[in-house]
Amino acid sequence: MQKTKTTLPYYTEINDFLASIPWPAKTENPNFYCLRLKPVAGQKLVYRPPFKRSFYFFALFRNSGKIEVDYGDQKVYDPDSYLVFHSPNLIYSFAHNNALEGYIIYFKPEAFSFFKPDFHQRFPLFDLLHTNLFKFDHATFNKLVPQLEYVFTAYEESNKDNHLEARLKALGLFSHLEQFALEQDRVNRHVTVQQHLLKRFMQLIDNHYIDKHTVQEYADMLSVTSNHLSQVVKQLTGKNALNFIAERLITEAKSLIHYTNLEVAQIAYQLNFSDPANFGRFFRKHTSLSPSEFRKRRDLRN
Repeated sequence: MQKTKTTLPYYTEINDFLASIPWPAKTENPNFYCLRLKPVAGQKLVYRPPFKRSFYFFALFRNSGKIEVDYGDQKVYDPDSYLVFHSPNLIYSFAHNNALEGYIIYFKPEAFSFFKPDFHQRFPLFDLLHTNLFKFDHATFNKLVPQLEYVFTAYEESNKDNHLEARLKALGLFSHLEQFALEQDRVNRHVTVQQHLLKRFMQLIDNHYIDKHTVQEYADMLSVTSNHLSQVVKQLTGKNALNFIAERLITEAKSLIHYTNLEVAQIAYQLNFSDPANFGRFFRKHTSLSPSEFRKRRDLRN
């Protein structure tokens, strides 16, 4: 059988992505869409293998049950509420048990092409290198709801092909939420240079683990030497930097094996391994099981 590499799903159109998720939704405006997220009847588990989008994702979520949400290496257990800011072209995957509700805004850069200065300069919460996630309680969620309703009401009542009023109000919302960034800055003032480097390293792994498998590649992105990065990670965590990259790959590999029926070879190529045998050796080294043995255990449990 000829070996072909599985292409990581890449969504350039909002509607194409909406068609791939359990929530029934479609937008008439290709550059801007507001979705009220509610639990889907009959849907117990929502899982998406790794993918990329060419557009932005913003969400305010509230937990209405016992859940575990997995945003890459950021695992959130039974959160009260949280905000997510996600920029284009980052690797993304998630898993939860359909107990989330709240507000989601998908938009392309073209939705705010009229806005000057550059969107990223004005709204650094949408970081080009990693996802920003902020957890808080129900009281904070309730304080933010009027701001979201202000945008969503305008969206639902405005011209469906344009939504100019809603887009303008969304800019106001993002400006209002910059307080979270300021609070983070105040926290970071008490973080050492080494701790900040470790945090950035972990964030970069979360969004580049499929394409970048070596410490050197991450060191280059952080503008430090691989030796310096390795020393800092070892000093602060007691673990090798390469272990964190491997752990992230193993986490995603386990999810793909557990939640999908993809062949092991497909999973290997999707995670950017040179061949299935190399992936098998890697998986066994870190789990003491072959991918097939791991899947068999899943089948036995089910």
